[in-house]
Amino acid sequence: MKINILFASKDLSRASLILEMLSRQGYCVITAHRSREVMGMLAEKTFDLVMVGQNLADEEGLSFLRNLRAKNKNIPVIAILESPDTYLDHMPSGLNLETLAPHGPASGGARQAPKISYKLAFFQLGADECLAYSQDLHESLARIRAVVRRTVSTQSDEVLKLNEIDLNMSSYTVKISGREITVTAKEFDLLYVFLSSPNRVLSRPYLIERVWGYNYFGSPRTVDVHVRRLRSKMGKAARYVRTVPCVGYKLVPNTK
Repeated sequence: MKINILFASKDLSRASLILEMLSRQGYCVITAHRSREVMGMLAEKTFDLVMVGQNLADEEGLSFLRNLRAKNKNIPVIAILESPDTYLDHMPSGLNLETLAPHGPASGGARQAPKISYKLAFFQLGADECLAYSQDLHESLARIRAVVRRTVSTQSDEVLKLNEIDLNMSSYTVKISGREITVTAKEFDLLYVFLSSPNRVLSRPYLIERVWGYNYFGSPRTVDVHVRRLRSKMGKAARYVRTVPCVGYKLVPNTK
């Protein structure tokens, strides 16, 4: 399955090495400067991961994350910090200092407010991971992969079953009525999307986004070619994959 990442930051040139690394690893990355752009994209498309910089062009990263979590608590978020050791000089609403650390007494018994790092603040507001531009790229990639892996494993069972179809996510195999069939990676991903969305009409552009990624600029008809090949391997189970004229496809489990 193609992993689609939305990367939002005020200064994308600062993130050029991370963006290049993600592209080389086969991730599909879409970039944005403003929180308004990000919210619009998330409303229209499905992303597997959001990566957010310390600042966006129109909003602080912390404020953006607070607003995002108010609308979407499930999408994984990784924060990218200028430095892992920088501290806040102010606190956006929604983050309570009292819940992070008790105010310890200063000299003379006065109470002193604790220093809160950006890293802790992002975690407090719901980030799944925090990285820094100064961090080793290989370590950053390993941490990104770990977040994606946790997300994929929680979104889907190890084996997806539908009638006589068994799709095993860990071994990347497909069985029809107990017999294993040989499918390509794209055919496997297509079948996964179908099994994950029964009785839902899936347009060709949507299938391209989920299987080929947002950076694919070929013909939408490539979906038809791959679906036709997949059906030819499914035998009688191919009857579940229905064509929706002028739109795309729909998996109908109760087809006789």
